[in-house]
Amino acid sequence: MNVTHYMSLLMDNQPWNLIIFMAIPVILAETITVTEFFILFNKNLQGGLKTFNKMCSIIAGLYFTGVFLYLFPTAFVPLTVNGEWHTWVDVVAVGFYLSGVFFLLPLALLELGLIGRKRNSEEKLKLHFILVSGFLVVAHIAMIFGMVNPEIVNGMAGMPGMK
Repeated sequence: MNVTHYMSLLMDNQPWNLIIFMAIPVILAETITVTEFFILFNKNLQGGLKTFNKMCSIIAGLYFTGVFLYLFPTAFVPLTVNGEWHTWVDVVAVGFYLSGVFFLLPLALLELGLIGRKRNSEEKLKLHFILVSGFLVVAHIAMIFGMVNPEIVNGMAGMPGMK
């Protein structure tokens, strides 16, 4: 069975690539989401849970930016330049995975006070929630397309035997 480069990355160097490229960013994002729900429902914008949420947001944003800075030149660019993509499914999986940086980096910058300075606490919380939600959406799209066997896409063009 043929696999996407996304899945190949996660399967190589077990269990380290799985931990580094999937577990750490996704667990951080899910932790941020869960703590965010408690913060929203309790309307408690201060305290230990908010501090924990803020720290996870900064770590997730900076960590995933490092992942992006590593994978973009070492994987995405060479695959594109050399035409080594395994169909459009592969491009979608890797592209959506890497697009997570557009959500997690601003999340860290928001928590570090480098963006959104003029927003009130409610507006910041809303933006924070949108950013972490956006990351979870693109990460899950990457996971779904990453698990698709690229060969089935190639074989679907004429669908032989189907009338």
